[in-house]
Amino acid sequence: MIDRLRDEDHPVLTGLVALVAVGLVVGLVLGGVALGATRVLGVGGEDTSATASDDVDFFLPKPSPTDGPSGPLITLAPEEGGASESASTRPEPEETEEIEDAEGEITLSAGQTTVGVMQNIDLTGVYPGGEGAVLQVQKFSGGWQDFPVTAVVSNETFATYVQTSSQGVNRFRVVDSETGIASNEIKVTVG
Repeated sequence: MIDRLRDEDHPVLTGLVALVAVGLVVGLVLGGVALGATRVLGVGGEDTSATASDDVDFFLPKPSPTDGPSGPLITLAPEEGGASESASTRPEPEETEEIEDAEGEITLSAGQTTVGVMQNIDLTGVYPGGEGAVLQVQKFSGGWQDFPVTAVVSNETFATYVQTSSQGVNRFRVVDSETGIASNEIKVTVG
């Protein structure tokens, strides 16, 4: 029968047999390559060779109580005259309006005093008691106008930057968008 198949022309059957044979050979070759690669790379199976990380021991000492601080936690410069008053003889500070005003005061500073056109002008500052506040940057142009930049207060500080193509002296400030409290103004020369 095989002789008969060979003698007769059966192109479809011959093609199928060739396709199966090529698929079997390619599968065996790829399987062998994959098996060899896993052994070379150490993927799977047990690795009996020791590496440097196998010899590392983790040592954590047992916690033990410590003594509290025995002296002052901060050291202050002595007052003029070499002698300082003791804490018991100093009058206690009284609450004043200045302290309350300082709590809501925004202080603004610029990282640069002169920049080129469209260069970054770094604006940083502090806002005591303003945690989480959104500050709107404003630019003076005949009156204070909102600049398309905001900064958020975190840990009583904020930082952002602005860019402008307005040459000459530019004045900026920030305003708490919720309370309306404004910072000092800063001047930056552009150009």
